[in-house]
Amino acid sequence: MIPASQQTNTPSSNLIRVLVVDDSALVRQLLKTIIDAQADMTCIAIAKHAEMAIRMASELRPDVMTLDVEMPGISGLQLLQQVMQSQPLPVVMISSQTHDGAQTTLTALELGAIDFVAKPSIGVADGLIQLAQEVVEKIRAAAHAQLPTHHTTNYDNNCNSASRSTPETELISWQAVITQPERLEPRQPSRPTPYKTQRHNTQPAPIKLIAIGASTGGTDAIRTILQALPLDCPPITIVQHMPAGFTRNFAERLDSVCSMHVCEAEEGQLLQRGHAYIAPGGKHLRVTHVAGNLYAQISEDSPVLRHRPSVDALFRSITRAIGAQHCIAALLTGMGTDGAAALLELKIGGAYTIAQDASTSIVYGMPREAAALGATCSILPLQHIGQAIVHHMKP
Repeated sequence: MIPASQQTNTPSSNLIRVLVVDDSALVRQLLKTIIDAQADMTCIAIAKHAEMAIRMASELRPDVMTLDVEMPGISGLQLLQQVMQSQPLPVVMISSQTHDGAQTTLTALELGAIDFVAKPSIGVADGLIQLAQEVVEKIRAAAHAQLPTHHTTNYDNNCNSASRSTPETELISWQAVITQPERLEPRQPSRPTPYKTQRHNTQPAPIKLIAIGASTGGTDAIRTILQALPLDCPPITIVQHMPAGFTRNFAERLDSVCSMHVCEAEEGQLLQRGHAYIAPGGKHLRVTHVAGNLYAQISEDSPVLRHRPSVDALFRSITRAIGAQHCIAALLTGMGTDGAAALLELKIGGAYTIAQDASTSIVYGMPREAAALGATCSILPLQHIGQAIVHHMKP
């Protein structure tokens, strides 16, 4: 049994029940304070090491766990693996903004963590207070997230070609009955239907660029799509919502498993065929067109829809640079609305636009908004998006 001193609240049944796991007493207390200040969630217990967390998770059955990446003894990664194998539940990682912390966090996402919050390396207390809104939004999203029934690391396999098939993943749904500002729709457990080869335009313009936007759950979705694309595809620009310090590691990991070259985009970089460019964390990525060539434009302009990098910022720059009809754009899993309005503008301008479907989205927020706006030419399960892009690249 869990001692009463380690249990923090007796929650109402309609609250998101959160287990906080961290070896720092200060961080544990800060997270508890942030969580308990919300009307729709409660911290049911706190654990300072992995053994305690495993016992609490088994006995208390929380809706969401927050988990420190770096802990003594059994590490956060080892604990995550054990939890996902024995009693899967949505996990939000609390990560440090160091190179090692970024690498470990990306591994955690591969192992099944829903998302992460990057705590500052100094001034942790003040930093977490400033990140309070991000913390609670990611807990809310995690409470509604969809988890695969198994988690494996795919970064130790070589990428093949567009003929590579992605196995269908059986999914289970995690939901909490809550009242919240973010509209997150539970997914339907329907089985994806095969992609049908049909064009939305009888005489399509040549495709000069592919653009992808994603947030929660996007790291694995992006990898899946890139591994399905051929080496000679048009340049690919990608916005994945991530803070500074993580996107370079993300790009390097993708580069190690994909046939195309993947890198973090740099200011003034020539966008080339067979290359994918990840927006730097904390900066916008836009596309410019000069003398027949496409270039990356990096800026620290104000956030768009509270995001920097922003999918909207990338998508809108494409219309100005080359015209929407020369683009294929995909909006993937993630909470919020970033990218949806700009995807509609691309569709109106003649782009082929795709949204990931509900059954394969970890969080069906951004693509759901795009579908609601009528911004999509196709709504597809993740494993068919790469195939659709390849089909519509052909003249």
